[in-house]
Amino acid sequence: MSWSGGPWGASARCVLAPNAGPMTLDGTNTWVLARPGSSVAVVVDPGPEDAGHLAAVRAVVDSSGARVALVLLTHSHPDHAESARTFAGLVGAPVRALDPGFRIGSEGLAGGDVVEVGGLEIRVVATPGHTSDSLSFLLAEDGGLLTGDTVLGRGSTVIAHPDGRLGDYLASLQLLASLAGTGEVAAVLPGHGPVLDDPAGAIEGYLAHREERLAQVAAAVAGGARTVQAVVEVVYAAVDRALWPAAELSVRAQLDYLGVDQRPAAREPNGTRWRP
Repeated sequence: MSWSGGPWGASARCVLAPNAGPMTLDGTNTWVLARPGSSVAVVVDPGPEDAGHLAAVRAVVDSSGARVALVLLTHSHPDHAESARTFAGLVGAPVRALDPGFRIGSEGLAGGDVVEVGGLEIRVVATPGHTSDSLSFLLAEDGGLLTGDTVLGRGSTVIAHPDGRLGDYLASLQLLASLAGTGEVAAVLPGHGPVLDDPAGAIEGYLAHREERLAQVAAAVAGGARTVQAVVEVVYAAVDRALWPAAELSVRAQLDYLGVDQRPAAREPNGTRWRP
């Protein structure tokens, strides 16, 4: 299912960045958040350095009669955060992020924070795993959950080893599953791909997928695979090879989670095989 962005609920609108690709799906979702009639808006993940995209985001804000009061980042990967400094300069707004290197202004951002702008209440949920600085944002009024790359609208997420860790990611999914189970989450508003209207089902599907992949990786190692590439060739055989470099990162994270020693074996002069 293709995705072109657009509104969700009364307070969220997606402006799709023109950076479609194997890793970004239809492109990066930049979310503009504002209560109806508010004079201020929040922009989440302004996306790549693309002047046309930033102009489109500003046009959406301007069309509502609002101004950008704050920029938030779900994480610091370039397809989400590259233009943050440029965009902040254009609109004269601070940037809040978990990573201090991406902040503009005196305030940081962390799980448990509550951001209030123009009557809009945004709860910050720490969801590390894809990256160590990954955050999700829950719109208290209507239950929209902005997940960045923690949960996508299609496919699965890369665990960006070594910064990303599978144990953290599984814990984050369990936390989101708990929120969805209480009814606090009405929909997932992802960083790539379409809105997911069954958040509980989507997150449970992600947990099941990770369990399946872990079992496949463990079986590949038990079957004699002794390099990351060999595991990828077995476990991701049906996946487009253009995605194999990303799959290698996830495999390394899974091997780390399984306790496989990935240091090269001393007996291997080329250093490509790990210790059995």
